[in-house]
Amino acid sequence: MSTSVPTRRLRLGLPRRVFAQVLLMQVAIAAGVAVLATGLFLAPLSDQLDDQAMRRALAIAQTTAAQPQIAADLRSSRPTTRGPVQAAAERIRRASGAEYVVIMNKDGVRWSHTDRGQIGKVVSTDPRRALAGRKVMEIDDGTLGRSARGKVPLKDADGAIVGAVSVGIEYDSVRARLVHAIPGLFAYAGGALAVGALAAYLISRRVQRQTRDLAFSDISALLAEREAMLHGIREGVVALDRTGRIRLLNDEAQRLLAVDAAAIGQTLDGALGPGRTTDVLAGRVTGTDLLTVRGHRVLVTNRMPTDDGGAVATLRDRTELEQLGRELDSTRGLIDALRAQDHEHANRMHTLLGLLELEMYEEAAEFVGEVAGAHRVTAEQITEKIQDPLLAALLVGKATVAAERGVALEISRDTELPDRLVDPRGLVTIVGNLVDNALDAAAGSGRHARVEVSLRAEGRAAVLRVRDTGPGVPADHRESVFVEGWSTKEPPAHGKRGIGLALVRRLAERQGGTAEVKASPTGGADFVVVLPEAFTDTVPSPAQEVR
Repeated sequence: MSTSVPTRRLRLGLPRRVFAQVLLMQVAIAAGVAVLATGLFLAPLSDQLDDQAMRRALAIAQTTAAQPQIAADLRSSRPTTRGPVQAAAERIRRASGAEYVVIMNKDGVRWSHTDRGQIGKVVSTDPRRALAGRKVMEIDDGTLGRSARGKVPLKDADGAIVGAVSVGIEYDSVRARLVHAIPGLFAYAGGALAVGALAAYLISRRVQRQTRDLAFSDISALLAEREAMLHGIREGVVALDRTGRIRLLNDEAQRLLAVDAAAIGQTLDGALGPGRTTDVLAGRVTGTDLLTVRGHRVLVTNRMPTDDGGAVATLRDRTELEQLGRELDSTRGLIDALRAQDHEHANRMHTLLGLLELEMYEEAAEFVGEVAGAHRVTAEQITEKIQDPLLAALLVGKATVAAERGVALEISRDTELPDRLVDPRGLVTIVGNLVDNALDAAAGSGRHARVEVSLRAEGRAAVLRVRDTGPGVPADHRESVFVEGWSTKEPPAHGKRGIGLALVRRLAERQGGTAEVKASPTGGADFVVVLPEAFTDTVPSPAQEVR
């Protein structure tokens, strides 16, 4: 029985880790740059050496042609191996190190040559340009092989062209100089490559630490997942850099803060403006689950610093929860009031039953009238002075709760509120919060606990005043009470306190009004809210008033 061992396929391609990929790419770039620089240097170097050799040959030819004796000897002698022209040419060749110095007449016949057998013969290359009076520089093949060549005309004392001088420098010597320079160039290129490889290694190690040795595909996947998560969750996320500028805002944060993507890159003060929300996000207010009010929203904020000096803050919308909590508090208060009323109603029924059994009919009728009339008078007093049905219903209910808590809720004599409010629900929120706080403050102030509410119209403005007989607000806390999260009460079961008065001021400021607190003449607190544009200019018709 034989078993087969699975073989692993050799996988070719780039390594997966960022460190290896960055190192490999940077080394490849450094090597490519070194090879390119070497090639770019060698290409003009060869041309420069060729040009230098041709210019040197031309200079030797010009020096030779400048000797008048050679022109005179050319005209007076024959082309022989022992003639004066050959002797002068050989002397110049040995002194200059040239490969050859050829002197010819106007017919191109050599009077001198390194190979004595060529003397008296016609030159192998075309001498017409030099004999025409022009200087010639070239690299060409002659009888002695490939050479760098310079040719000039040879003139006599009168300036007439009598021949030409051709000087050649062996081309192999030029190439040898180039080849001799290559090892040094490669040494410099190798040194540059080594330095580049070391720098690439150090950079790759830094990248490896910063990317935690993840692959590029992993980083790309993490970024895609982060974008999907940040924009998909129902919590606002705000990321700040070390300078306090916004570098990330997910969709929920933009909705909760009422800003758009243009806020990214701005400072918190520039994007959100001054306020508690800005202070909490910037870390100027510390703590966990900090409450802020942004517009009409109640937000819970937490801030976590990051390693790079920045921070990430999360925002949760508690507006609906706060509303539910307040409704729960109101419901509990109403339940307690109904429970007390039920108990009181039972007592009254027992009293009425006793009066009837005792056949005290007149006293029974008077007792029923007093009980029913007290509630009717309270409701009639409120509805006569406050014509808006929502506010009237609110205060009637608060009067019942206040009575069961042993607090007298009074409507001041100067109260007169017409039924043409621009935002009745907003005013209901303001009045409800102020009356609730006043009842809480006055409930423990003894037998004469009282809360007075004043609502009056001054043109289009509405002025609301709520006074109580409670302990009041100290002078140094009269601004703090309007800050989100600040409260002197114990937190309720459903969450935190410190939102009601902040909402009161925010609603007042949103309508261009003010909210403040001062000491009441009765010793408690006196809250005053002014709404300058609370009423419409139109007066409701009688039909509307009936409805």
